Amino acid sequence: MEILASAAASSSLLSFALTSVIIELTPGPNMTYLALVSAQDGRRAGFATVAGVALGLAVIGVIAAFGVAELVQSSHLLYDGLRWAGVLFLLFLAWEGWTGGTDVVASEAQSRSRYFMRGLVTNLLNPKAAVFYIAVLPTFIDTARPVLPQTVSLTVIYVLVATLIHAAIVVLAGALEPFLNDPRREKIARRLLSALLACVAIWFGWSTAR
Repeated sequence: MEILASAAASSSLLSFALTSVIIELTPGPNMTYLALVSAQDGRRAGFATVAGVALGLAVIGVIAAFGVAELVQSSHLLYDGLRWAGVLFLLFLAWEGWTGGTDVVASEAQSRSRYFMRGLVTNLLNPKAAVFYIAVLPTFIDTARPVLPQTVSLTVIYVLVATLIHAAIVVLAGALEPFLNDPRREKIARRLLSALLACVAIWFGWSTAR
């Protein structure tokens, strides 16, 4: 019986990891913003943003484990407040990217803490992350076993999967940085990515409406 239970648990974790991969490969705010930061400001800035995103996902997971995320989900006022704050923050990042300078090297030398905090805030203002922990994660929990350890394990898996995918985006987008050292090409690419981020912000606002 213990062997069967262990096999079932392993299968559930594998299924959850696969689900997490599919969800994270779906284009969204994190993917677009990481591509913008990495292509414009380099991989170090991108990885600093990834660290902030990872912490944000972990914090929301802990909050969900204690039921606070469910409170946000059940309150239209709290949910919409977070949703619109997230949309406005993404639009601000898109505007900053559109109007930013073209000196890639100078931008990369800036404090990494700014990118870390923006990655963190972007996720803390994302109600879809809370919905994931409320609607998706519990379906992989075996109610016959202690819930909290399973919740922590699944949260760790999700954050690891998301971080690996985000790091891959940073590496790929960062490969464009040498090409973008030319001010004209950098400006075109930066504005294209900024426009895409603005579109994602609008889509985010529409797709999270209830």
